[in-house]
Formats: sequence, structure tokens, C-alpha cells
Amino acid sequence: MSDPQNSGAGGQENGHGADPREGDSRSGETWIDRLMSAVGLKPSTATLRDTLEDLLERDGGADDSFTADERRMIRNILRLGETRVGDIMIQRAEIAAVAVDVSLTELMIAFKETGHSRMPIYRETLDDASGMVHIRDLMNHIAEEAAVRASSIETRSEETAGIHLTQVDLGRRLSDTGLVRPVLFVPASMPVTDLLARMQSNRIQMALVIDEYGGVDGLVSLEDVVETVVGDIEDEHDIDEEGAAIVPNGTGGWIADGLVELEDFAEATGIDLDAADIPEDVETVGGLVSALVGRMAVSGEQIRSDRLPGYMFEIVAADNRRIRRVHILPDDPAGRRGDDKGRVGEMGAA
Repeated sequence: MSDPQNSGAGGQENGHGADPREGDSRSGETWIDRLMSAVGLKPSTATLRDTLEDLLERDGGADDSFTADERRMIRNILRLGETRVGDIMIQRAEIAAVAVDVSLTELMIAFKETGHSRMPIYRETLDDASGMVHIRDLMNHIAEEAAVRASSIETRSEETAGIHLTQVDLGRRLSDTGLVRPVLFVPASMPVTDLLARMQSNRIQMALVIDEYGGVDGLVSLEDVVETVVGDIEDEHDIDEEGAAIVPNGTGGWIADGLVELEDFAEATGIDLDAADIPEDVETVGGLVSALVGRMAVSGEQIRSDRLPGYMFEIVAADNRRIRRVHILPDDPAGRRGDDKGRVGEMGAA
């Protein structure tokens, strides 16, 4: 016998009087979910992030609300919360820094050679970093010193009045100028979004990345954070450096930065690296030279190897951490000078 309550009230609930928000109890899916799925949207239980990601994956055609660049940036923003400082930092070996006791002349040269606008400052080693200096502060200091000293100089001509750079003491130590600003210290595991918030609140656009022992592992700037969203930002100096990354020397050879990737090197030079049996972990021209010679090369050294016959690598610039610039030249064994033969044989064994 059927239950009258179930046959009555239950029939009404399963008929036209059913709650439209309820769905098939067997699947747990509401009619709203089925409707959204039919038009290509995520179910109502999906988060806003899921919905945005779904919309970005769809090919909207002519009526698409997002351009390709907007899609890319929105995807990058969605991934920003999962990005850590260690993912975007500049490695320690690539950090350009100066000691706190350098002279203003040395500091100006460092800014000129690196093209940076900010420079980390350290006491004894980079692990003992004390802050940073901005090139604008340096220029303001020099201009103020020149103007103050110029005001005490008696001049009779307007052409000689004003700023006198010859009166500035460029031998003065950076530590005596008060130009060193604080810098942030952050772990590599910090989310990039948290770093951005700290940079904004402290009005500091540079952070040194430290390990668990307090040593410096890398460096990250506000520009690095912005580039994770909008892509690489190239200024005038970046364009010049990239254009000079690997260029023909006009005599059948090339001048290459040590950080040029091997794929770009092979494409620009036409040199077949497959036969050289280069280790898989070698990625740059500097690494290639070190692999050929079996050690860190020094400035002025000429390297030849049987693994890449027909070419000579001349180290233009190097330090104790990496090879910075290399001159690649066609090598004719028949044309070598006698005093080169001994060194050639030594390098050929590498």
C-alpha cells in the first residue's frame, strides 16, 4: 500500500511545484548548472577564478571581449598568487654591487658599466649588504656640491657662473655621503604579491633575496614583478645590450655576451654544437667555453678545442664568477704562430 502522504505531497513536489533550484538528486546537478554548461560556462559552484580561466581558454572569435595581450596579462595576474620571489629573482652571480667604501668616481664607473639605476651596497661581502644607492641621488649630490662650491667662487662672467664640476670631490667615499638607502630583505619562498605589497608600503623598489642562513641568493626589483604580468620591459639600455648580445665582427667572427643562450648562438653563427658533445646542463656561451676548457677561463685567454675544430674563443672579459664577453674567431691551424702551438695542444686536450 502506498503512503498517502508520499503520493500526495510527493507528487506535487516532483511535478510542477518542485523547487526550480533543485536538480536530479542522482547527479547533484541543478538545472542552472546544466544551463550554464550548455552555453559553455562553469557550473554555479565554480569560483570566479575558474570562470575567468574558462573564458580565457575559449576562442571568442570576432566578438571576443579580450585582446590577445589582455588575455595574456589576465592569465599572468591569475598566476601571480602562485609565483614566488625565487621564481623571478636575478641569481647572485648576476648581481652588480659595490662596496660601501668606494669613491664617487668608482661608483659612477660602476653605474656606467652596468647601466643600472640602483646598486646594492655591501660592507665586506655581498652577504653583508647594507643597502642600496640610486643614481639620481648620486647626481643630485654632485650637482649640489658643485653649486655650493661655485657660489663661493668669484666670477666676472656669466659663462663661468653656476655649477663647477671641477670643484666636486669625486674621491670622497660613498660611506661619507649619506647616499645609502635601505633595501628589503626577503626569502625566496615569499609570494610575489606579498613582496609587491611590501615594496608599496615601504616605498622601496629593490629587495635582496636571502637564504635560511642570511646569505644573499639573488635580487628582485619592482620591474621584475611588473614583468611577470606585462612581459619583458626593454628600455634604451636593454635594447642596446640585446642588440650587442651576439654580433658579427666584420672579419668572419662574432662577439658574444657570455649569457647568450646556445640555441641563439648556434642560429647566429651556424656552428653545429651537436658534434661537440656539450653537457645537457650547459645553456650559455660562457658555459660552453668553460665546458671546452674544463675550468673557468680568464680574460685575455685564447681557447681552442678538438671538440669544436676551426674556431678559437678569445675571452674578452671575465671575472672569478663568470665569462662576460667572448670573441669567436675562425681558426686556421696552418696559420698559427709558432708560439701558439704549445697552448693550442694544451687546450685541444680539453
